[in-house]
Amino acid sequence: MLLLDTGELPAQERVEAFRTALVSASVPSLVSMEESGERVFARMERWQFGELMLFTSRSSGWSVTRSPRFLRLEGPPMVSLSLQTHGTGRFGQSGRRDRVEPGELMLNDLTIPYDFAWSGSGAARALQMPYDVLAVPPDIVRRGAERLRASPLYELVRAHLARIHHDADTLAGDPGAAALGTATLELVRALITSASGVDAHARPALAESLLPRVLAYARTHLTEPDLTPARIAHAHNISVRALYRLCAQAGLSLEQWIIEQRLEGARSTLLSPAGRARTVASVARAWGFTDPSHFTRRFRAAYGVTPRRLRAAPPGPAR
Repeated sequence: MLLLDTGELPAQERVEAFRTALVSASVPSLVSMEESGERVFARMERWQFGELMLFTSRSSGWSVTRSPRFLRLEGPPMVSLSLQTHGTGRFGQSGRRDRVEPGELMLNDLTIPYDFAWSGSGAARALQMPYDVLAVPPDIVRRGAERLRASPLYELVRAHLARIHHDADTLAGDPGAAALGTATLELVRALITSASGVDAHARPALAESLLPRVLAYARTHLTEPDLTPARIAHAHNISVRALYRLCAQAGLSLEQWIIEQRLEGARSTLLSPAGRARTVASVARAWGFTDPSHFTRRFRAAYGVTPRRLRAAPPGPAR
């Protein structure tokens, strides 16, 4: 969802619009812009995945300060995990002063004072989550924030965040959006506790989050024909046998689950206005089915109708 595009606003309204949009998407704080008038530009978007929100911003230089005075203002206890994608950020919290280079993750506890800024132009993507849903003690969050790169999950989480953003419109509108949000929360929880180095928290979190991480990974790669159990197992540093055992313990057939998710995606595409103009074979390929005949058989077994007959029916709400 588009929150702000200053290109649509008069120059004299841009700074105040930026402040209002940023605070509405985060917590009360002091927001300042480097530039004024026509030199101010910003575009902000956000998507909801259950309890998790993805927020993106690309703008001219700005700074934000959450001082003790602003902590007294009403605001939800939240944690933010952001990926700097353009420009260099400057972050200060708990006595630390960090440079956040493009491609780096930054964890911010929004319940304590902090400041952040970039100059010139910059961009970032942030996952924002309520503290009570994250369910990690503040001391572990703050310890983990200091040494995120120490976790072996750092690259996995960074890639996951980037992939969610790449397909944000599609994923946020999918029936599995809330489940994807839950799985992503589990992955962030595992990253934080792993980075904290406190085994009592890290090991249970890593173990408990493995299946949600597996399903989140599979969901974001559904359209790729080479999504196999071997590839999924390799991405999570486990054997294929361990992957099957993990799924069996949850009463889940991984291959069947992948096919069901792909079929549901294909059905939604076929029923969409754009999908009605595409061939059945192209829709099948777009959802990872390399054999149109196999796709049609699976589709008919799942929905009791062939893809062509489904699309030939009068347009109506998807069931």
